[in-house]
Amino acid sequence: MQLGTRWRVGSAPPAKLSELVLAAITEVEVELAEIDTTGWSWTLTWLEGRPVVELDDGTSIRVAHDGTVAVHGPDDVPD
Repeated sequence: MQLGTRWRVGSAPPAKLSELVLAAITEVEVELAEIDTTGWSWTLTWLEGRPVVELDDGTSIRVAHDGTVAVHGPDDVPD
């Protein structure tokens, strides 16, 4: 695993992320619009060269080997 970076919810994510990952981040943040996310951050790490983006509440965004992007909520049971 390679360390990445952190940024606050509502701030600009790293530009090196793909458009699909950026769209997934935007989608999650839109869904959180009614929640007080003051102090919440995203964490970006890299696993096998693919980004893993995790929100402080446990939401994660992962890119599969085939390039598909999946969003898992904090209450999702892993496969």
